[in-house]
Amino acid sequence: MLKMAELTTLESLLEMGFDRNRAERAVANTENQGIEQAMDWLMEHENDPNIDEPFVPPADNALGGTAVVPPSSEMGDLDPGEEIECEDIINPDGTKRPMTEEEKREQVKRLEELMRIKQAERREREKAEEIEREKTRRKQGQELQQIRQKIQDDDMKKLADQRRKEKMEDKLARQRVKDKIARDREERAQKFGGGASSSQPSPTWPTGQGPPPTKREYDESRIQIRMLDGTTITTSFKAQEPLAAVRVYVQMNGNTPEGEDFSLLSPYPRHQYTELDMEKPLKELGLVPSAVLVVTKK
Repeated sequence: MLKMAELTTLESLLEMGFDRNRAERAVANTENQGIEQAMDWLMEHENDPNIDEPFVPPADNALGGTAVVPPSSEMGDLDPGEEIECEDIINPDGTKRPMTEEEKREQVKRLEELMRIKQAERREREKAEEIEREKTRRKQGQELQQIRQKIQDDDMKKLADQRRKEKMEDKLARQRVKDKIARDREERAQKFGGGASSSQPSPTWPTGQGPPPTKREYDESRIQIRMLDGTTITTSFKAQEPLAAVRVYVQMNGNTPEGEDFSLLSPYPRHQYTELDMEKPLKELGLVPSAVLVVTKK
């Protein structure tokens, strides 16, 4: 069987339709090691930004010369790595002759088929790599979503626990105030509740005149409270309850901002009640049987 020489690497690339500038760059960068290496380089660097810039080969780089035969059974009977002279065919008697056009076309055809195979392998490899990258992105996205959901669930749980705790503390505080008011009322009832009335003879009055009107004793006081926004609330207290009971009632039933302190005053006659007044009974402060109090900011 005849042994067929290869075209030079540069000539093979040009025959396959590659741009001369790209072909020369590929041959130079692969140090003229063969067509397969040059094709690999072109496929790997086809998107380089400088691929089409004018190429100036180094002074010691020969773009022509011999080419290394690729290690493929489809390339003929030449041994892998064997170097032969360009465009020569070795006859049985050892003489050389130039490669015919038909032999050149056959050689180019085999190289183009090799390039198509390599391009297909490259596309399959890139496709598999893209699938793996997509799987990794999806997995990372799912893990990130799970982490975000867990953080959100933990924050919602903490917020719900905090609100329950605040409601319980508020409920207990209100209950303590109610219990204190009840105890204070019971103590005042025991202290000021009843006493034996002394029996005295009824005074006599001149004929034709009735007894002078007696002053009525009231044991309750009806208080109207005007809030900061102009609304009013009205309720009744025992005459012996301290003014502090009115303030606690405003705190629990009024619309004053939580935590904001306030004062009470009587408009007619105008009088600002102090902390000392808070312990005095309503009767002693002249707020029986009825009164109007105004809530003011401190």
